[in-house]
Amino acid sequence: MSEEKKENKNVSVFARSEISLESDPLEEIFALNLGDFISEHLISDELVQKISRTNVDKLESLKNQLKELIAIYSIDNTLKILGFSSKEDYIIYNSIAKTIKQMLEIDACHVFLSKENAMGLNTTKNDILLVGSSLNFNDDIYEAEIGYKFDDESYVSFSFNNKKEVEVQDCSKDDDFKPILLLNEDKVKYYLAVPMYNNMEKVGVIVVENYTEKKLSDEFIELLTVTARLFATSMSLEKLTEETNKLINLEDVTVSQLQNNRAELTALIGDLSSEQQWFVEDLAKAVDAKSNFKNNYSHDVADLAREISTALGLNEKTKDLIYYAALLRNIGKITLPEELFNKKEKLSKEDWEKLQNHPNVGVSILMSINFLSEVVPYITYHKERWDGAGEPEGLKGMSIPLGSRIIAIADAYSAMTSDRTYRDALSKEKALEIMESESGTKWDPDLVKVLIDLKK
Repeated sequence: MSEEKKENKNVSVFARSEISLESDPLEEIFALNLGDFISEHLISDELVQKISRTNVDKLESLKNQLKELIAIYSIDNTLKILGFSSKEDYIIYNSIAKTIKQMLEIDACHVFLSKENAMGLNTTKNDILLVGSSLNFNDDIYEAEIGYKFDDESYVSFSFNNKKEVEVQDCSKDDDFKPILLLNEDKVKYYLAVPMYNNMEKVGVIVVENYTEKKLSDEFIELLTVTARLFATSMSLEKLTEETNKLINLEDVTVSQLQNNRAELTALIGDLSSEQQWFVEDLAKAVDAKSNFKNNYSHDVADLAREISTALGLNEKTKDLIYYAALLRNIGKITLPEELFNKKEKLSKEDWEKLQNHPNVGVSILMSINFLSEVVPYITYHKERWDGAGEPEGLKGMSIPLGSRIIAIADAYSAMTSDRTYRDALSKEKALEIMESESGTKWDPDLVKVLIDLKK
């Protein structure tokens, strides 16, 4: 990750905590950096007070803190990708692999987990097991027990052991590449293995493959890398949450045990929050790259949406949700063929239908990623018009969510003032003139006035 990404951009709500439990230096760790990104809105003032209040019964206080954190970062707010007890449960990994294949426009994707994390599949002698694939198998893939030993001379083993990516441009010329025929790897030319790990453990490896020498773009590699980290951290957090529940209920549990557990839990929560933010930003970059937009176009739209939100005096939570919704408003484009966005000739009726429906595809993806669910309404309705002639439901005026109206204006202005394959960018003055002329028909007239004031 770049150093810029690692900078702490926002002050957590926990930073308000000024009172630490007596003789407990770990309380300050707990008090910092838990509220970044989407997780911020889940943390109540009541919880802040519970954490910061001096409590004579330290053991009960620690138990209460851990219970609160477990409740906040429950399955509803993280990715449920662990705790399977049978082979049938592993269909989720096939879905993950197929989604990655579709998003990155590759020929195949395979997901491997260490035996420790592959619950229900750990009878095999292999150390790293295939748990999901984008390929369709006639037989039970798990009966084949596809996988690797830690000491195998394979790219998956190397990537797992060393926490490094392995990229091969032409496997047909690489003597070290050992194809698995059941995975059609005798056809593979381009190969990329990305490790799934975090600061606490190594979890597995994601492999993507092409049957041609078509290389994955830098934007897509970065997106795949942060996706792997996000899944790994979610899995570790889920596992630690289960362990914490058991620890809290032990009669002879000590303060020291709870403090150590709390430190690990808060560290993982901080990592998860950061990785969620990086995931959103990298997803937006990948969409821009696929759409042939200029670099950081989605960030420009999101920044302008935040400017408008700030001018309106909206609270921080709402501004954050609108910002991330603006970043991801075109997420559906990640699942459409890249060639569609590179066309300079007239688009066919089928092409237009694909483009017009892309918000619905994106909403489906976001709804499957629980921590982004609150941005869904803003994305769903950002193509509505003030006069009710928009899509998808023909909402009119104030019935359109405010966040959607803000994003629509930010997107339109940014699009007009950016170069496209079919036209040059308009001047700021011309773009504002057009926006003002369409005020009250396409756009919320009050928001257009805010935009004009900001850009004058």
